[in-house]
Amino acid sequence: MLYLGAALIAPVVGAGLYRVLHNQAAVVRIVDGFVYVAVPALVLWQILPYTWTEQSLVPPLVVGAGVLIPTIIERASNALASQTDNFAILLVLSGLILHAVLEGIAFAPANDILGGPFVAAVILHRIPVGLVIWWLISPRHGELAAAAALVSIPVATALGYVAGIELLGEWHSQGLELYQAFVAGSLIHVVFHQGRHDHQH
Repeated sequence: MLYLGAALIAPVVGAGLYRVLHNQAAVVRIVDGFVYVAVPALVLWQILPYTWTEQSLVPPLVVGAGVLIPTIIERASNALASQTDNFAILLVLSGLILHAVLEGIAFAPANDILGGPFVAAVILHRIPVGLVIWWLISPRHGELAAAAALVSIPVATALGYVAGIELLGEWHSQGLELYQAFVAGSLIHVVFHQGRHDHQH
């Protein structure tokens, strides 16, 4: 239960770090640079285990599609650029929520995969998740929308925990893994394309 509590609080810690550090001009570029490093790391966290287990190049290709498709749409019509980024943010948030549910299932009492390294990795990677959510949404849609998006992560984790491991058998499929891979690519697109415009100083 202590591990679950830490996992629930971690995204809020990440958002808090953003708010504190981003108000200090001297560290703004460091925070933004951290996001540019953290996002690819989060993508690798999502797709590498499946790629390694299945020995398949499909997930990396789907990540590439998640990056390229929004870019192609935006270049085809400048009028669609902002709508495409907003849609990509919604897609990214849905993927993060789904991932949070799966992590909640991993913390369920009936699950036997918990171990020190796994727990530490899950908790630590959720700190940059919270930071990235606030970094992406707050400049565009305000702090209320960012807070709502942030809260959805611990709520999804708690739901996964309550539902337990029975839900994992229903959700675990190749389609689910590929959806998360596409979402990961969309996250890269949003951060490295629109993020640079929203965080110029």
